[in-house]
Amino acid sequence: MERRRFVRSAGLAGVLAAGSGPAIVHAQAQLHWRLASSFPKSLDTLSGAAELFARKISEMSGGKFQISVHGGGELMPPGSVVDGVQTGAVEVAHTAPYYFVGKDETFALGCAIPFGLNARQTNAWMLEGNGLKLMREFYRSYNIINFPGGNTGAQMGGWYRKELKSLADMKGLKMRIAGFAGRVMERLGVVPQNIPGTELYSALEKGTVDAAEWVGPYDDKKLGLNKVAPFYAYPSWWEGGPQCDFFINTKAWEKLPAEYKAMVECAASIAHADMLAKYDARNPQALKELVASGAKLFRFPRDAMDQAFKETQAMCSEISAKNPGWKKIYEDYAAFRRDQNLWFRVAEAGFDDFMQSQRNL
Repeated sequence: MERRRFVRSAGLAGVLAAGSGPAIVHAQAQLHWRLASSFPKSLDTLSGAAELFARKISEMSGGKFQISVHGGGELMPPGSVVDGVQTGAVEVAHTAPYYFVGKDETFALGCAIPFGLNARQTNAWMLEGNGLKLMREFYRSYNIINFPGGNTGAQMGGWYRKELKSLADMKGLKMRIAGFAGRVMERLGVVPQNIPGTELYSALEKGTVDAAEWVGPYDDKKLGLNKVAPFYAYPSWWEGGPQCDFFINTKAWEKLPAEYKAMVECAASIAHADMLAKYDARNPQALKELVASGAKLFRFPRDAMDQAFKETQAMCSEISAKNPGWKKIYEDYAAFRRDQNLWFRVAEAGFDDFMQSQRNL
């Protein structure tokens, strides 16, 4: 009996030593990364995606793979996170790629451009079209591999001290709006201002700007923008479905064992879906509360949108003529957008138009 028990034990020990048992779990290495966000922690929908990402990786790794999340400005300025990841100062960042159009306009295609794709269309281009492949080719020169990390859905068109009734009302308007959209606004006669979200309230209150855009009802209510600029425009024609990303340093990524890479991909996917769900769930009530407190909704003037569309098309053509990297990706993006709008016009828009006209729901 004792001999048989010893043989069985010895046999099991041999299997364990060989690492060939089907129930053997590979011993994972302890690892700690730092994540620099472009968003303040007070905006829980935006910053919350990074927190969820880090938490899921910790859970999947049994606590062995930890990522500390640092809000905008804690480790580096919000607009410096690409440099931080590129140089390896941090392993990962969570940001909106269009913040970095000053480096290259192509960054905007990884997030949103005026009159671009909506959230579902962006997701389709990224995951089933060529979007993720093309953007990863572009980011490679910055030592970055990206993973979709959330989407806000279509945003609102900003807060104004006076209602816009036509394109003429935009001439000379000082507006907090940056990046690619700011360039289009400039063509409409607007004077764009690049101001961090945390400073928008004071800028509007003091009259430093006449208007400011951020995201939508849930976040805008947190910032209190309705108290200093009562007119609330829609839609944001420059942000139909902006995608946030997790930017990971390529060397840090390549050093990860396969199981940790799988965890990163899974956690990013969860955070990506979660952000849009939160905005869709929270914006309706926030909008009701804003209107109840005196916010005055108005639709963006049609002549302003028509002119903005023309200027956007012209600008995209101009960039294509001088930026081959943009041209390659934009041509694919634009072709995908044409097909998406054809499809959405048939089924999605037809259904939405009927449902949103019903008063008895």
